[in-house]
Amino acid sequence: MMGEPVADMCDQLVKAVNVMMDAESSQIYRLEALKFCEEFKEKCSFCVPCGLQLADKTQTAVVRHFGLQILEHVIKFRWNNMPQQEKVQLKNCAMGLLSTGTYSILEEESHIKDVLSRIIVEMIKREWPQHWPDMLKEMEALTSVGEAQTELVMLILLRLAEDVITFRTLPTQRRRDIQQTLTQNMESIFSFLLAILQLHVDEYRKLAKAHCRVGVSTLNTLAGYIDWVALANITNDNCRLLEMLCLLLSETELQLEAAECLLIAISRKGKLEDRKPLMVLFDDVAMHYILSAAQPVGAGVVERHYTFLKRLCQVLCALGSQLCSLVVSLAQEVPANLSKYTEAFLAFTTHPSQFLRSSTQITWGTLFRHEILSKDPVIIQMTIKYFRATMTNLVKTGFPSSNDSPSCEYSRHDFDSDEDFNSFFNSFRAQQGEVVRNACRIVPLEAFQIAAEWLQYQISAPIDIGTTVCTCSKTAEGLCSILSPSVVQWDAMTFFTESVVGKIFKNVEDEKLPVDQGIELLQAVLNYNTQDPLILSCVLTNVSVLFPFVTHRPHFLPQVLYKLFASITFEVVEESKAPRTRAVKNIRRHACSSIIKMSRDYPQFILPCFDMMYNHVKKLFSSEALLNMLEKCALMEALVLISNQFKDYNKQKHFLEELMATVVARWTSDEMRRVLWDPALFLDFVGADQLVAEGIEHTTGINRSRLSFCVYTILGVVKRARWPADLEEAKAGGFVVGYTPNGAPIYRNPCSAQVLALLPNLLALIRTHNSLFLPENMCRLSETFSKAYDMIEVEKNMVLGLPQPALDIYDPPVYKTHLERMQGFFCTLYDNCYHILGKAGLSLQQDFYTIEGLAEQIVGSVFVSLDNVPDHRLRTMLHILLSHYGEEEEEDESCEENQEMLEEQLVRLLTREVLDLLSKSTLLGERSDYWDAGKEEMMSTESQAVAVSPAQPTGELTELGKCFLKHEDIYMTLLTISFTSLSWKDTSNCHRSASIVCWTLLRQVVGGNLLPEAVTWFYTSVLKGLQMHGQHEICNSALTQLALLMYENLRPRYMELRAVMTQIPNITHSSALDQYDQRLLEPSSAQRLGEKKRKDQFKKLIAGAVGKALAQQFKKEVHIRNLPSLFKKPKPEKRDILETSESGALAALFSPVVDDI
Repeated sequence: MMGEPVADMCDQLVKAVNVMMDAESSQIYRLEALKFCEEFKEKCSFCVPCGLQLADKTQTAVVRHFGLQILEHVIKFRWNNMPQQEKVQLKNCAMGLLSTGTYSILEEESHIKDVLSRIIVEMIKREWPQHWPDMLKEMEALTSVGEAQTELVMLILLRLAEDVITFRTLPTQRRRDIQQTLTQNMESIFSFLLAILQLHVDEYRKLAKAHCRVGVSTLNTLAGYIDWVALANITNDNCRLLEMLCLLLSETELQLEAAECLLIAISRKGKLEDRKPLMVLFDDVAMHYILSAAQPVGAGVVERHYTFLKRLCQVLCALGSQLCSLVVSLAQEVPANLSKYTEAFLAFTTHPSQFLRSSTQITWGTLFRHEILSKDPVIIQMTIKYFRATMTNLVKTGFPSSNDSPSCEYSRHDFDSDEDFNSFFNSFRAQQGEVVRNACRIVPLEAFQIAAEWLQYQISAPIDIGTTVCTCSKTAEGLCSILSPSVVQWDAMTFFTESVVGKIFKNVEDEKLPVDQGIELLQAVLNYNTQDPLILSCVLTNVSVLFPFVTHRPHFLPQVLYKLFASITFEVVEESKAPRTRAVKNIRRHACSSIIKMSRDYPQFILPCFDMMYNHVKKLFSSEALLNMLEKCALMEALVLISNQFKDYNKQKHFLEELMATVVARWTSDEMRRVLWDPALFLDFVGADQLVAEGIEHTTGINRSRLSFCVYTILGVVKRARWPADLEEAKAGGFVVGYTPNGAPIYRNPCSAQVLALLPNLLALIRTHNSLFLPENMCRLSETFSKAYDMIEVEKNMVLGLPQPALDIYDPPVYKTHLERMQGFFCTLYDNCYHILGKAGLSLQQDFYTIEGLAEQIVGSVFVSLDNVPDHRLRTMLHILLSHYGEEEEEDESCEENQEMLEEQLVRLLTREVLDLLSKSTLLGERSDYWDAGKEEMMSTESQAVAVSPAQPTGELTELGKCFLKHEDIYMTLLTISFTSLSWKDTSNCHRSASIVCWTLLRQVVGGNLLPEAVTWFYTSVLKGLQMHGQHEICNSALTQLALLMYENLRPRYMELRAVMTQIPNITHSSALDQYDQRLLEPSSAQRLGEKKRKDQFKKLIAGAVGKALAQQFKKEVHIRNLPSLFKKPKPEKRDILETSESGALAALFSPVVDDI
């Protein structure tokens, strides 16, 4: 008979559980019930009988689940203090629950099965194999009871593998014991799993649903083991496991799980020799089942089958990857069924699902790059088929909101919105471009032929604007939208042609180039006339793509230039009085970019047309309204690039003087000087202190435009004007003015004189711009422009990592508010000033660095009023200077939240820029792409983190760094920033500082006379870093290494470090610290430890300083005790091998020690 207290307590617990789970319960009652249940689990002495009573089949599912949770809680938190008899009794009761405590497999709730399997696994983790040697036999015996028990056994084995291998939730020794025992028994475990699978699949084929459930469970369990067991277990018995999995691909209810297992098996890494048996999947039978499984089933998209197709596609990808790894020499045969495999793979590349198409791209790229397979006739033939498939795949169709393509239905399963799809498709297209370029190495001329046919077809095809014509603007009537059929076709063809033609000049000898056909295509493109801006944009791209052919037929050059110059002034006639649409602006910008690109890549070739171009540019400049400021600057840049080919200093200098005459006159005028040197006059000049109503033209817009034009022009000239790369040509042209002591030539830039004359006002503008943020100048802003210095939307999105809205179907005219225009003006003006300053040193060289009082002038402009300059402006300054150094309401509430995120992210990015500047200016060989490379690392799992944790940094100082070292105040500031950054709220910053920057900087001054207070502060900063970031394994490793280096190098001289150590919480009593110090301070001590043991001991000493993640801070600790070791090694006798005979010494070194198991 069960005792009264137990029965009463069970009644109360049942009521409490029902209150918690009842949707009608009030929050107060629910919290009271929860508190009662939690206190019961923590304090009650008869938890086990209550748990067993509540877990009885007669109770409701929620009560049973709670009863089983009680048992799990007892095992996790009380097991170590339970008498042996109680443990055995609980284990027997749990096994009884497995045998008879559940309903049939189809009736039982999945959460009951889950918690029941957890109970058994928790006992296994504490007692197996030492105290429960027959566990596997007991599990095997259970499977003969029925399907429900077999499924539970599968869940137990899977959970065990996950806890021990995948999540590693056990202490090291326990994990090692269990893993080694599993490995020793793996052959029998796999035989057992396969037998279960075979038995229940056979029964399932007789339409027994219960056996299907067991089959699924067994496959899931296999998936948990296939990932880590020895490959021999997978390929045993002539790959029986793989054969069974292939057969199951045809079973609708089991195919998805079978594909998962197959994928994990084929994706295994390891020795090539061990992986060779996997090639059995290229045999006729396996390939037949894989191909059959890929066939469509019925109409429409069936979600489970679609998910299966994704897995099957991954299987084929993994198979291709193994093929490429194994066919490493001609001695290794290419599979006879390669053709069948590639056809199956191509079927996925031509599937209506855009996602499936994209999934095949990486494998195609690997095949086309492969040294041996790319020469195989099957792959060569498949390359042409791939090109044909890509012609279809590059066409942007399949938007989830549309119904104009079979892809749409699949897209609705894969993407939440058209924006999501659009973002995906852009990545997919870039992938295809890379694969097409790889494929062009195999059949370049055939690829060009396909591109040529497609281009000719598009030129001859009539324009189809489709049904998504813009109705919101009269100016766009009759023009294509971004989704019009003609535009998506032109866009796809242009991208394909670009990918192909670029490679043909690299992969085909000059004499075999299809020059005549290329020129014929170019002629067709030049003759094609359209007033549709979206299609004209594609036309211009094709002109640029085919331009290299012109170098073989120079007389076509004027025609190309005429086409581009005509596009620079492109207008849609009806919109001449309205603001231009984005598409029209893009055309004009596109034409300018094309001319700059040609002038940069083919300046010598274009030089004969220089006078013609210059005269045309003068003619365009004569009308101020014909071109906007950016278009004028672009044309000037192109002319400067070509003028570099004069190779005559005086001639180029004279040209630049003429080109910049207007800008120099305006920039150095008395009026401009007054404006640039006085913040109040500057704000008045640009109109930021005026009230302006929307719809009324702002009269100072012309002032802003002229000011911006001056700055853009200076930047363009500084960026593009250069001396000849060839030393002899430079000497002959008068560019060389002397030689350095080590014999390097000293060049002069033909733009130096003009730029140096403009520099004082530029520095004044920078100083004035910084002064605008002072309170007395902020209050001068009018109400219209009170937010003129705020970040523009594009910048905000970039900082927050939000994608730019890429879908603009209707392309309205670009109307901007007065505030938006003013924000854009200040933003670009500020950026460009720093770009000029950053490029001046590289461009003007000694002419810039020998300016009298240069340092004072820069300090008096760039570094003025920095306390008032907002973070986003500071970041711009740092980022630009750093990049050049390397070369050398409801809405209001939402806005406030966004603003908070924005500010936090800005601070994070700004601090990274500071650290970038610090490390790149002081440390040799510092990577400029650190943050990009580190993004993935910061999110690593523990096992990955260990792999990427840094070794001891060995960086040396740059020449500038050595210069800083001589100035104590500067160097200590650098050290202070570096060590402070360890506890900034940014793991990337912390990791970089700890692993690369801090010790490299500190090491230089370790031998000096550092103050004890400074040493203490540096060391405390590292411990603060551990407190903040210690829960991240990769930061923990770097910080521990840094603390160890500092302690070992500084402790002998600074007793104060011991005082810091004694303040660490929970430090293992002082004797451990005394022992460590003794070994450290007496290097000759016989107790000197190896590096790994030393590091482990030090790690234990500072463990109390390591912070926990918020989720772990209030978590109850689970303690699993180690059991007697399974694998004891006898300690070998210590002996001095030098004292033994010579032969004996060697024998002793290599004698095997037999494990006593």
